[in-house]
Amino acid sequence: MRALLAAAILSLSVFAASAHAAPWTTAWAASVHGPYPIGNPSAQPDMKLVFPAPESGARDQSFRLIVRPDIWGGAARVRLSNAFGTKPVTFDGAYVGLQLSGSALIPGSNRPLKFGGKDSVTVAPGASAWSDAVALPYAKDPRAMAGRKLAVSFHVAGESGPMTWHAKSLTSSYVSLPGTGAHGAEEGEAGFPASTASWFFLDAVDMRAPGTRAIVAFGDSITDGTASTMNGDDRWPDVLSRRIHALHGERYSVVNAGIGGNQVAGPPEYTPQKPIPGGPSAVSRLERDVLSLSNVGAVIWLEGINDFSKNGNTSVEQVIAGMKDVVGRIRAKIPGVRVVGATVTSALGSSNAAHGHPEEDLKRKQLNDFIRTGGLFDAITDFDAVTLDTASGSMKPAFVPESTTGGAGDKLHPNRMGYQAMGAAIDIPSLLPRDPARSPARK
Repeated sequence: MRALLAAAILSLSVFAASAHAAPWTTAWAASVHGPYPIGNPSAQPDMKLVFPAPESGARDQSFRLIVRPDIWGGAARVRLSNAFGTKPVTFDGAYVGLQLSGSALIPGSNRPLKFGGKDSVTVAPGASAWSDAVALPYAKDPRAMAGRKLAVSFHVAGESGPMTWHAKSLTSSYVSLPGTGAHGAEEGEAGFPASTASWFFLDAVDMRAPGTRAIVAFGDSITDGTASTMNGDDRWPDVLSRRIHALHGERYSVVNAGIGGNQVAGPPEYTPQKPIPGGPSAVSRLERDVLSLSNVGAVIWLEGINDFSKNGNTSVEQVIAGMKDVVGRIRAKIPGVRVVGATVTSALGSSNAAHGHPEEDLKRKQLNDFIRTGGLFDAITDFDAVTLDTASGSMKPAFVPESTTGGAGDKLHPNRMGYQAMGAAIDIPSLLPRDPARSPARK
């Protein structure tokens, strides 16, 4: 008996040490909203042939979603979300592999995913499910994997009903046609004839990465990357990521929790029956999109302009109250976290009908005064100063022409050049998280 007890204790000790040495860290995220087609996609193909009836969603068809993990590890897991569905969704035929080109995979890289040891999982409305860990033998050297893209494939068995999604991926992914069955095991491209510029159901990928902390970029379309290049990975969080990796290797992972059109405080209610294109408020989505991610050490938050648009029409006081609520909850949940506030960029003179009016700009300036001087944040990054044309009060002219599909731009969303300037302006030492184990004890 003593020998068995000793063996059990040793086994538990080894497990605990292993878990401590190799924790999960979120390597990619996409904040979900919806249901489809409610949202603000960019460069989206016509999806009527792929999803003929939005209320029915996907029907016996497969997805191959292309994502770029910010860090790699020897094992991965994925999270599938039915947050804004109205009926249970069954996923099976799930795999992860390395993208070769388009929807084709590098031969031999595709690995099956299990859920609680089973080949399928049924996710209730409002819920999500993590897969089991899957080994990635080709990712033994994370540095050699930098910039590679992961293809997450799965099949929707039967009919999904309204689909949870992330509208603005700015990344090409692939879908089979309705009624064509499971294609996730295939390494070729024949099973995925349709393309999409959105991500469906998938909202997080974790890597087993010892000693790595996640930095979450939280915000609206300017964090989501509107007007940046398609498949270019040049949103400001992407630029920040490359700078951090150049300085600190694989110690940090930068993930994007932006939603185009998002607000801090509004809407007061967001359900599958009452959605808006900008998704649920930052206040209401915080748990799912930040706090539930793995090994978060810092949050950088840029948001507020949509609260002051003609669609939002929120007071500065309401937005400040929402910010205080969110920051307080982050600090209560994550010991030693760094929360960095970003000043809101100008939309004055925007061609977007909801933006550009003087009242919005006045509120923006008042909010920026609070962000800079209110003492709420651990540090400030001044995106306003970087992007502002002081002569006109609008965005700098060089940052206006759109990079996604071309055109004049809207004086609301920066282009590739603007996002580069924003990502380059962040003071990295002020952002890096503290190690809770090394933080002074609080009295």
